[in-house]
Amino acid sequence: MQRYFVQHRASNGCFFIEAEDRHHIIKVMRMVVGDQIICVDPDGKQAVCKLAEITDESVVAEVVQWKEENPELPIFVTIASGLPKGDKLEWIIQKGTELGAREFIPFAGVRSVVKWDDKKAAKKIDRWQKIAKEAAEQSHRTRIPDVKAPVSFKQLLALGKEFDYKLAAFEEESRNGEASAFSAVLKQMKQGESLLLVFGPEGGLAEAEVEQLQNNGFTLCGLGPRILRTETAPLYTLAAISYHFELLR
Repeated sequence: MQRYFVQHRASNGCFFIEAEDRHHIIKVMRMVVGDQIICVDPDGKQAVCKLAEITDESVVAEVVQWKEENPELPIFVTIASGLPKGDKLEWIIQKGTELGAREFIPFAGVRSVVKWDDKKAAKKIDRWQKIAKEAAEQSHRTRIPDVKAPVSFKQLLALGKEFDYKLAAFEEESRNGEASAFSAVLKQMKQGESLLLVFGPEGGLAEAEVEQLQNNGFTLCGLGPRILRTETAPLYTLAAISYHFELLR
């Protein structure tokens, strides 16, 4: 059943679907009055709804039945990625959303080849957010991850103060055989707590960045004996988090 994140509800409980989602229902899915969809409100509550009315401005959907299941990870995971080349960040956002990430923060790393263009910023961020929205709909989530505008490394360090736990994946730790920091943090975490995971761009984190991360309370961690690409490492950690919190329990 097609899923839509809806911002507007009337006092009678009906959902009002507008703009691109209205166009998708009518022109792409070719739905008519009486067809059913799933609507998710801003609080993450989801309901099976029946299309009651189609106008030039909106589609009105009446609630048939509220759904109780919760598909979200029990902890809040933020992925901070050093700006990578090409469309790798879009891949991280799309697949990371499917795997349960709550937020994405791109940052300008020392080894980031890509330079952020402020003139194209708004359009780029809108595209990233749209990718997250579509991935959240596809994977039947009740939350759309927030995709932040790229920050400096200094700003990233300051943002780290807002999290309960913070880890930085560093390939030298993997080469040296470190294998316990990541799993140890997961074992300590409780439902509702937050975790910031930092990944370098192509070429990894620079030594100076690693030192600053450690000085600001980040724990360095390895991710097994193999060296993972910048777009693979975040997905590896999210899969491991899902296994630990959802499949083992």
